[in-house]
Amino acid sequence: MYKIPIYQPCLSGNEKKYVNDCLDSNWISSKGKYVSLFEKEFANYINVKHATGVCNGTVALHLALLALGISSGDEVIVPTLTYIASVNAIVYTGATPVFVDSLADTWQIDPLEVRRKLTKKTKAILAVHLYGHPCEMLELKEIADEHKLFLIEDCAEAIGSKYESQNVGTFGDVATFSFYGNKTITTGEGGMVITNDQSIFERTLHFKGQGLAKYREYWHDVVGYNYRMTNICSAIGLAQLERIDEILQKKRKIAELYNELLKDTELKVHPEIGDVFHSYWMVSILTPQVNQRDHLRAYLAKAGIETRPVFYPVHTMPMYSQKYQRHKIAEDISWCGINLPSYPNLNDGEVKYICDKLKFFNFNLSNTEAL
Repeated sequence: MYKIPIYQPCLSGNEKKYVNDCLDSNWISSKGKYVSLFEKEFANYINVKHATGVCNGTVALHLALLALGISSGDEVIVPTLTYIASVNAIVYTGATPVFVDSLADTWQIDPLEVRRKLTKKTKAILAVHLYGHPCEMLELKEIADEHKLFLIEDCAEAIGSKYESQNVGTFGDVATFSFYGNKTITTGEGGMVITNDQSIFERTLHFKGQGLAKYREYWHDVVGYNYRMTNICSAIGLAQLERIDEILQKKRKIAELYNELLKDTELKVHPEIGDVFHSYWMVSILTPQVNQRDHLRAYLAKAGIETRPVFYPVHTMPMYSQKYQRHKIAEDISWCGINLPSYPNLNDGEVKYICDKLKFFNFNLSNTEAL
C-alpha cells in the first residue's frame, strides 16, 4: 500500500446525498431524474447544445464514431501517444487507425503529421487532449474543414481544459469524456458524448439504447448497444460537477507547486504551452535519459510514492505493430515519462515530500547505485 497514491477521487460534496436519494426513490438504473440533470448541467458547463451520458469513456468514443458513420474501409487519424481506448474504439467500427506522432513541446497530436497521413480513405481526425493539455485545435479544424473530414475530440483527460478561452470538446463535430474513478470528476464508471449537431445527437441516442425505434414500442431498427448511464452514476456525476471549479483550482495549484519546486532540476514537467488552460489531469515529468525512468519509479515506490509510466505508443503494442513504424517524439516521451500523484486532495506537504525525493534523485542521476 502506497503512502501517497497516484490518484484518488474527491467525494466531499453531495455525492452521498444524491445516491441515497436514488436508493430511497428506487430509481437506480438508466431512468431517473439525475440522468437528465447531469446531462443538462454538463452541456451547460461545456457550452454545447447536446450531451448524453454513457456507461464509460470507451463506449463514448465508439458511440461517437458510430454516429458519424465510421465503418469498414475508412481511415481515422489518431495520435499514437494516447490511451489504447482511443484506438480500440476505431477498430470496433471496422475502420483503420492511422497513427501520427506528437509535438515535442505539448505532447499533443502533430497537425503537420496529420496532413502527411491524409489519403482518399481518411474519414476523420481523432484529437486526444492528452493529460489535460489541449491540442492545436484551430489547425486541426482547418485541416478537417479543408478536406471535409469529421473532427472528433477525445476529452477523457481534459474536462475544464481550454484552447484560446474555448472549452475543448466544442471545436469538433462530436466529443467524448470519461468519468472513471481516476478522472478529474468521476461517476465511478461513466462517460459523455457531446455535440452541437442535432442529427449526430439523435444517432447517439438511437445506438446507445439498443437501437430502439423512436415511435414504436419495443421495435428495434438497427443493431444497437446498451451504453446507457445509470441514475446512481449520474447522481455522483452531478455532485462532482457542482465542485468542478474547486477541483480544477486545486489541481492547478498542485501543478504549479511541482513546477516551482522542480524548476532547477533536469526533470522536465509537462508544460502549459500557448493560449491554453491545462487542466492537469495528471502532472507528468520527463527524465533526461530513457534508462533513468524505471530507476526513478522504483526509488519513489520505496519511498511510498505511487507513479505510472506515460502511456506506451499504441503502434508499439502487439496487435498494432504488424507494420513497423517509427514515431520518435511519442516514443521518447513515453520511454522517459512518469505520471506523478495528482489528485485534488494532495496537500502541499505531500507535494514537497515527493519533490524532495525527485530532487535527491536528480542530484544522483550520474550514480543510480547511490539510490
